Amino acid sequence: MFRTALRNVLAHKARLLMTVLAVMLGVAFVSGTLVFTNTISDAYQKSSAKGFGQVDVAIQPESRKDTGDTIGKDPKLTQALLDKAAKVPGAGSTIGVVNGFTAVAGKNGKLVGNGFQSQGGNYWGTKDPRYPLTSGHAPRGGNEVALDSRTAARAGYKVGDTVRLSVDGPVLTPTVAGVFTTDDGNVAAGGSLALFDTATAQRLFHRAGEFDEIDVKAAPGTSQTALRSALGQVVPKDVASTTTGRQLADDQATEIASAMSGMKTGLLVFAGIALFVGTFIIANTFTMLVAQRTKELALLRAVGASRRQVTRSVLVEAFFVGAVAAVAGLVAGIGIGAGMRSLMGTLGATVPDGPLVISPGTIATALLVGVLITMLAAWLPGRRAAKIPPVAAMSSVHAQATTKSLVVRNTLGALFAGAGVAVVLYATTMNGSDGQAPMGLGAVLLIIGVFVLTPLLSRPLIAAAAPVLRVFGVSGKLARQNSVRNPRRTAATASALMIGLTLITGMTVMAGSLQKSIDKMASSAIKADYVVSMANGNSLSPDVAKTLSGLDGVTATSPLRNAPSRIDGRTEYLTGVNGASIARLTDLKVDEGAFKVGGSRVVVDRDTAESHRWKAGSGFTVAYEDGAKKRLTVSGVYEGNQMISGIILDNTTLAPHQSDASDMQVMLKTSSGTSDAAKTRLEKALGDNPAIQVQDKKDISNGIAQMFTLLLNMLYGLLAMAVIVAVLGVINTLAMSVFERSQEIGMLRAIGLDRKGIKRMVRLESLVISLFGGVLGIGLGVFFGWAAGELVGSRMATYELVLPWARMALFLLLAGTVGVLASLWPARRAARLNMLTAIKSE
Repeated sequence: MFRTALRNVLAHKARLLMTVLAVMLGVAFVSGTLVFTNTISDAYQKSSAKGFGQVDVAIQPESRKDTGDTIGKDPKLTQALLDKAAKVPGAGSTIGVVNGFTAVAGKNGKLVGNGFQSQGGNYWGTKDPRYPLTSGHAPRGGNEVALDSRTAARAGYKVGDTVRLSVDGPVLTPTVAGVFTTDDGNVAAGGSLALFDTATAQRLFHRAGEFDEIDVKAAPGTSQTALRSALGQVVPKDVASTTTGRQLADDQATEIASAMSGMKTGLLVFAGIALFVGTFIIANTFTMLVAQRTKELALLRAVGASRRQVTRSVLVEAFFVGAVAAVAGLVAGIGIGAGMRSLMGTLGATVPDGPLVISPGTIATALLVGVLITMLAAWLPGRRAAKIPPVAAMSSVHAQATTKSLVVRNTLGALFAGAGVAVVLYATTMNGSDGQAPMGLGAVLLIIGVFVLTPLLSRPLIAAAAPVLRVFGVSGKLARQNSVRNPRRTAATASALMIGLTLITGMTVMAGSLQKSIDKMASSAIKADYVVSMANGNSLSPDVAKTLSGLDGVTATSPLRNAPSRIDGRTEYLTGVNGASIARLTDLKVDEGAFKVGGSRVVVDRDTAESHRWKAGSGFTVAYEDGAKKRLTVSGVYEGNQMISGIILDNTTLAPHQSDASDMQVMLKTSSGTSDAAKTRLEKALGDNPAIQVQDKKDISNGIAQMFTLLLNMLYGLLAMAVIVAVLGVINTLAMSVFERSQEIGMLRAIGLDRKGIKRMVRLESLVISLFGGVLGIGLGVFFGWAAGELVGSRMATYELVLPWARMALFLLLAGTVGVLASLWPARRAARLNMLTAIKSE
């Protein structure tokens, strides 16, 4: 039986090629994902480990603790604590670390590096061991800065040049005093690092006389553990904690692995989809191969082979096919992993240098996935073939499915589909994240149910195309009959395409609806002409609001400022605004009272009001971060959204209780409204700062739309793998169907149907099957898009379902194109059959 299985593999090389390709693509995606994420993770971990080379023990501040009506103070690492640490036995050198965001502009005025990885810090003394200088000297005073060598090379800066940079808004123009090298992982990943002397860094990053961290290097002969123990004696437990450099490196490695796990999971989900679609192709292929060899298998049974041996021979055949596909997929996956890493560099997302990581786990996973998927898909056809009695197989009376089997299949499909719809509808009544798990379960049940019911659904849906097919005469009639002759085969072929289009359509519906909702939110919540903020989401200096309010043509401004407070024993964040102008800059719907902010009067959003049982006129006591308490009154309750929510009060009320005020954004109106000239004037007033963005409502919407478009394009690219696998499935099914119907095609040729008619018949059959899968996929996608939107709508008042009719028509056209392209080779092969040879074939 083993030799028989091996002979069958070698005898059907061409027929199994499509199956090998389908499995190979899925395995390549899995192994490529593992190679790519492991390589990036390893590179970051090694780079970050180098950054801790000068740290044996780090002293870090403890987290703030809020209790009762008191806002906990942020613990401070002072110069006095640094001096104590330096005198501890076993301590070699001690460095006070200060860091924060610093955006460096190139000579072209644009931001250098990635915004979120643009960092600043302090250069310790005249020779900092963390940052060896390659030229120049250590920065001194507020008008000097040192740049890392990569940033200096990219921007074209050298010692003596003037550089434009920003920490929290206003532009600074220090001189480049030195250029240094660093093992900092952010710099290696494409970020930038600018260093000031310690006093300047403390002033710029609002750390006067304080440090973010104190790094201690052990003296020769002192271990990290011993040094940490000694430092623990002088460091107050409620102020700071001590961690060894080795532990910091391990923690960083864990964080990097955790950050990469999300990307890895997402990519593996799409790989799983490709494999799931490929499973249909494999099952289809082996079903047809077994059906074509029923007499051969019956003869084996007649000469003594058992049912188990027949099933085992099919599984051995599947094992060889899966093994070949898995090895080929692994090789292709290594290439994909290397290519994805290179692509990141092309897109500007630089990653640290490092070797390509091909772990034993990746190899084992690729081989296991390829072989298991293929054998599982082949098991059912093999088992079905083994159960056919030899006499029945010889006379082919087994060919038609029994009424009982069809009733059982349709009943199971209806139960799964009904349960799936019920669970999805139930999930839509839940709030936000609570409904995600039930909706996912319902979606899986519904897809399984529709897949099981597809043979039943194929007849009425394909019959609906009959009037169109009649236009093509005999070829169209034959194509329709061929499409419904074997509903199970048609269903398996169409289902592969259905799954890909379900996901694509669902995501498109969601993206379009969210974009419309955000546009509506921006237009309904904001009356300001412009919103000014830091490009990376960091806080702005209050000087920005002062600069904007003093400009000619600016008629109203309001900074939005956040501050923690304690209310009723829990922490609530307050939003400070300019009470005199906020009503002119926002258009929030007021449910109760009036939108009046000033003095002790505040407005709160509906959710906050309900959580505290407040209404218009309610009073409450707030404890500010400086410990002071004040009685405030709710003048109005408004409908909050993702842009504006919470407790809003006047900045003149809030500011006296803040030790270090900063703004999240500034809203403003101009006398001339929005225009390119007004925007340019505002940008110039802010020093053409690359770290600050000036946006009108259209810019905000476009920025979000760009983000959605980028995400959608990435998802389309990933799902393209599943569509390609589905195309292979259509080609495979048609090619084997043509082989199976060789005698029939020969007879059609003999009675007068020409080659063009044969080609047209096969193409129309492929087109009908593909459109059937497309209609099912788009229908399910719209349903899932609507259901997911109901969850989003529970948390976004402006959510509105938008059906992208143009894109859905494009997806249907894509399904038809897939069918036509997939039929080219099978149609050509059918037309070239020798009619006499075909008639004599069995």
